[in-house]
Parts: sequence; structure tokens; C-alpha cells
Amino acid sequence: MKVKIVNKSLNELPEYSTQHAAGLDLRANLTDAVILEPLERKLIPTGLYMELPVGFEAQVRPRSGLALKKGITVLNSPGTIDADYRGEIQVILINLSSEKFVIQHGERIAQMIVASHEKVNWEKVEFLEDTVRGIGGFGHTGKH
Repeated sequence: MKVKIVNKSLNELPEYSTQHAAGLDLRANLTDAVILEPLERKLIPTGLYMELPVGFEAQVRPRSGLALKKGITVLNSPGTIDADYRGEIQVILINLSSEKFVIQHGERIAQMIVASHEKVNWEKVEFLEDTVRGIGGFGHTGKH
């Protein structure tokens, strides 16, 4: 599938790190390094703009290495980019560690997954079909 993209950054286009990777790496587009203090959140630009086909979305997700090693994650994970959005792709990062984190230009800050999605048409009813699980939720599955 081809997706139109405008790259106003000095970075290469997002790419898959391995042959079977689902996510494309997003890189910071910065003129100066950004310091993210403990528990601080900031909007980090990528310099990328895209035109997704109707019926597709992009999700911005944390990078597992940054989350595990540095405590850096995407705050609204996953962040959703709709097919009609034409603004810059930006990432809300938060520092959940006890140490400051410096984001440099070109650093891989998140991953983006492009996927198709369905639209629903609601069918208003009075009752739902019973299941074994029923109304059990929030840790209920697998417990008897």
C-alpha cells in the first residue's frame, strides 16, 4: 500500500527496523535537544505529514527499549492519526523515570503502525446474548 508523505525534517522517512517489524520508527525533528524532566511531558515534532487512505489509521506507540531502559513512553498510547488529518505527526512523550532524559534530533522516539479499521453501524437492542464470561471484567477471565 502506498501512503503519501511530506518530509519537512532532515531525517530519513520512517522505516521498518527488521523485515517482519509491524511498526515504523518515528524520529524527533529538533533544532535543539529537548530535556524531559522526571514526570514531565512534551510534544515532540517529527516533521512528517501524511495522507492516509480512507479506511486506514496510524497508531503511535511507545518504543519498548525506551520504555524499559529509560522510562520514556507515549502518554496517549496509542495515539491515533485519522485519515483526514493533515497536520504534523507529533508525539506526546512522558518521562516516568526519576532521571532527566535528553531527546536529540533524529532520535527514534516512537513507532507507528498503519492498519485498516472498520466503521460500525449501531443496532439498538434491549438485550445482548449471554456468554460464559457474562459481565465479568477487569481481571475476571480465567478465574472461577
